[in-house]
Amino acid sequence: MTVFLSYKLLVKEQCSYNNYEVLKYQMTGSQTKKLSSQHKLALIVPFRDRFEELLLFAPYIHKFLLAQNIDHHIFVINQVDTYRFNRASLINVGYIYTKDNFDYIAMHDVDLLPLNNELKYYYPNQPYHVAAPELHPRYHYQKFIGGILLINREHYELVDGLSNRYWGWGLEDDEFYVRLKDAHLNITRPENISTNMTNTFRHIHGKHRKRDTIKCFNQRESTRKRDRQTGLHDVKYKIVSHNELIIDESPVTVVNVQLFCDRNSTPWCDCDGK
Repeated sequence: MTVFLSYKLLVKEQCSYNNYEVLKYQMTGSQTKKLSSQHKLALIVPFRDRFEELLLFAPYIHKFLLAQNIDHHIFVINQVDTYRFNRASLINVGYIYTKDNFDYIAMHDVDLLPLNNELKYYYPNQPYHVAAPELHPRYHYQKFIGGILLINREHYELVDGLSNRYWGWGLEDDEFYVRLKDAHLNITRPENISTNMTNTFRHIHGKHRKRDTIKCFNQRESTRKRDRQTGLHDVKYKIVSHNELIIDESPVTVVNVQLFCDRNSTPWCDCDGK
């Protein structure tokens, strides 16, 4: 495995991926493959302290998408502040960062690898949940839309992205499900797949890595309600830096992000400081 750890700044700090052209050619082995340019996919990977998993994920998903001739790029949205992990806000930031050059995104967990090439990452006319409940190795309730979800730019903006109120693990996808339904969008899923929940995905989440499931203040009550106040329009963040990695010939852009917390609205962003 080749990993270049001496990160090269893509461009000077505080600039955007939007300032340069997305490559139409990407390397796969010793061959160069021309990618379809009809649609561009941004893989948005919310991230913190998961480097071992990233080493497996990036080259794997890069080759998987090259096999489908999809013009794509991997964006790791790395939370560098000291607040609890906020997956939804990081995805909002990733969308803002990529929207001018990409017309759809994959909200993609770093620990979930698709094993069946019947799972397509094509441009979705409706939100497309790749990690369907009947295929995901862990979560099987019908309203589950986590793991891997494809959504186009028009629909992501229509629902104002994800709620920013979800610090810690869980429930942000359930709230997003309600947003999609309120907007009368049809959530589609893979059909006639030859595999099942035991062999469609590889879940590489380490057993030693505990999920942040703590609930403090009034978090439990507040995060079980539909959030009609926050979303894409008001996510508060600062991009600290941008870095480029090559992991086994897989190009990855790391966006180091500092999130901000309004303690009057979501004091549970820091349960240790209560």
